[in-house]
Amino acid sequence: MNSDSHDFSRHFAWLNGEPSVSASIRHENADFQVVEQLGFEPEGEGEHVFLYIRKSGENTDWVARQLARFCQVSPREVGYAGKKDRHALTEQWFSVRLGVHRNLNWQLFGGDSIEVLKAVRHPRKLRLGVLRGNRFRLRLRDVSDMDGLEARFTLLAAGVPNYFGEQRFGFDFGNLDKGLALIRGELKERQRHKKGLYLSAVRSWLFNRLLSTRIEQGLWSRILPGDVLMLDGSHSCFGATPDAAGLDARLASGDLDLTGPLPGAAGQLLDGEALEWESRTLAPWQWLIDDLVQLGMRSERRALRLRPQGLAMERESDRQCWIEFELPAGAFATSVLRELCHVSVSRVAGGLSTDD
Repeated sequence: MNSDSHDFSRHFAWLNGEPSVSASIRHENADFQVVEQLGFEPEGEGEHVFLYIRKSGENTDWVARQLARFCQVSPREVGYAGKKDRHALTEQWFSVRLGVHRNLNWQLFGGDSIEVLKAVRHPRKLRLGVLRGNRFRLRLRDVSDMDGLEARFTLLAAGVPNYFGEQRFGFDFGNLDKGLALIRGELKERQRHKKGLYLSAVRSWLFNRLLSTRIEQGLWSRILPGDVLMLDGSHSCFGATPDAAGLDARLASGDLDLTGPLPGAAGQLLDGEALEWESRTLAPWQWLIDDLVQLGMRSERRALRLRPQGLAMERESDRQCWIEFELPAGAFATSVLRELCHVSVSRVAGGLSTDD
């Protein structure tokens, strides 16, 4: 078993070369704004109340607990679609099961850091992951080269590597280290949630490693025979066969994306040259993949390319600007920012995921 720490590099390749521009973010909560895009409208009736809440400096779980306390219900009766960072100004939906006839004055809930913007009834609880994505509005300060930043910003529309971001791995890749220790039998974890978090970090690292290698070897936009392709905007996948026509053009247009593995049992769609390449690339960590299979992880595919939508940039000065973009659920804003510039965080904060 080859499990030396140097085999788990924290460095992943940039698509357009390492940025020469630097900037800082998160000087204050309002510098990092996130607006949740649910993807559907509450129906207006039902035993659950959907609350659209703006919060500043508070994390999602804490707000959910305060909401349960205010409504005098079990925390299990409160739902949300995605966790949002504490060190930000965010807008997101929560749900609380009140019953059909009970009503509350929502202006009494919250305070200086929490405000209920909208309350609408719906028949079902809001479940984690049921969202289309988020729109980000970020202020970059101390920009070292605004013209250089703008030049790189124009490249983002073509797509960036769909890396898992720092939030998935934890501070200083702590979740990855714990996942490896768990697999080696050096760590025991009784909490199912934490165990899943640590194992997910391991799979995410393997995905990032393969994606980075694909960029380094010039295979970012090249379809290998047997590659698994994903339809844009869905998780529907199919294998690239030699007789399939027009796939390269569809990949270039954004209609299709190449995919990489989240290793586990079953789900093998790869074939031919693509299967040989992935197997060869991940061979140093095959022992790890075998252990993930034994632990019950199931194989999935993830798009290699992330294409931010609604890109906009607004200069405030030669050293400061706003950038805006939309990302689908499961994508990380750090994947966009790392292609744009080297970012330093003005305050201790978590990762920048669309569903964090």
